[in-house]
Amino acid sequence: MKIKLNNKLKYLFIAAPIVFATSCKKDFLNTSPDTALPIEDAFSTPARILSQVNGIYAGVKSGQFYGGRYLIYNDIRGEDFIVNKPNGVTGLDTWRFNVTSGTNEVVNLWGAIYAAVNRANLVIEGVAANASILTPAVAKQYVAEAKFSRALCYYSLLQLYAKPYVTDNGASLGVPLRLKGEKDLTGNDLKRSTVAEVYTQILKDLNEAEPDLALTLAATRASRNTAIGLKTRVYLSMGNLASVVTEANKIVSPTAPFTATSGVANKLETNIATVFAGSYVGNEAMLSLPMADLDAPGTQNQLAYYYNVESAGGNQEFFLNPTGILANAAFASASTDARKGLTAVVGTNTWLTKFKKPSPYTDYIPVIRYAEVLLNLAEATVTSDPVRSIALLTAVRQRSNPGYVFPATDLLPANLKNTILTERRIELLGEGFRSPDVMRLGLGFTAKSGTQGSAPAIPFNTAGYIWPISSTEVQNNKLIVQN
Repeated sequence: MKIKLNNKLKYLFIAAPIVFATSCKKDFLNTSPDTALPIEDAFSTPARILSQVNGIYAGVKSGQFYGGRYLIYNDIRGEDFIVNKPNGVTGLDTWRFNVTSGTNEVVNLWGAIYAAVNRANLVIEGVAANASILTPAVAKQYVAEAKFSRALCYYSLLQLYAKPYVTDNGASLGVPLRLKGEKDLTGNDLKRSTVAEVYTQILKDLNEAEPDLALTLAATRASRNTAIGLKTRVYLSMGNLASVVTEANKIVSPTAPFTATSGVANKLETNIATVFAGSYVGNEAMLSLPMADLDAPGTQNQLAYYYNVESAGGNQEFFLNPTGILANAAFASASTDARKGLTAVVGTNTWLTKFKKPSPYTDYIPVIRYAEVLLNLAEATVTSDPVRSIALLTAVRQRSNPGYVFPATDLLPANLKNTILTERRIELLGEGFRSPDVMRLGLGFTAKSGTQGSAPAIPFNTAGYIWPISSTEVQNNKLIVQN
């Protein structure tokens, strides 16, 4: 069943989470939640204002967005997963590069992200209009969290619906920049900004948010280090290595063990299994989206459902490609790398078990981990500071394999970047990084095949390389230009 966005709900602001579901029994998007508040009441008390801030995070963790599917789409576009159950509802068209503007994932992800953007916009405006209800510091923090979330949303949109920055330094068409809260349909018509303009807005939001975010805060909400961590990702996507270094240096110590020098005491967990075994808000987590029985996205939305083995509650939708990163020695039968323990062999296939909890799939969603920031910095210093680059790379590897020594050839200037990129694929497998990494590096997507079908090779910037704009947007926005 294809879910269509109700036009009146396209950018609707509500107090309860917007429900994006793939059940064929009911179109939840056409149902107004009982907990919706009139806009004039939503910011009338400090408690209600905090509820709206929490509502931004609820929008981001929609099952159609960071609650699972955004990460899944970005990984199954790459070469590390093979489809096991050719189901059009669970990403088959994305895996085989066969989406259209009306395909479920194209429509639903677009709608979910812009719904989250609108929540952020309305909080920014609502706090400004009712700032006297809050202390100045709290008002600034709430606006900063909204700006951080808006930046994350726009960055996410660019990774699928626009050409990578490297194509032409961002001159290509990006997405519409909606920066005002939408309370009716009058703001539907808006042209696409360029990729460069969207990145400029993303960085503006993050730079403005950084000083006003809480210095220390539980990892289920954005703190100052969270904004810095996201900036290292953004700058890496733009190929601006110097700025990656500048941002990372704000928090990463100059030498091992590379613990954070300010804000939250971020560091690598001693054991990678701890990150995915219940300690979702430990020191490695820079932002994790919590899931609980009552608010977890439903079936077909969560990572465990797609990737894990049936005995653990998964539906075995995608298994690891034996010729993908799984072929790396870190996953070999004799390997002592702890990350091998985040996979399981069942029958003839190997499954990703980072996300283990059965229905209702309450594993927290990792948005930013400190390990990523260290790898971002390692990549950015390959040429400018190779000694530090190697030390950062080694810290990530030896966390999971303490006795491992990289072959000398892997660390030569000509090979170091490739070694780091390989380490990214091992460390961040299943966390939504493969497609963005392929695209920011100006690479093509590799052909892949299994018993349930095949997907063609997609060279850089050829047909299918990026997604079309959602058909719902095309229908409702007279100024939109299709990819």
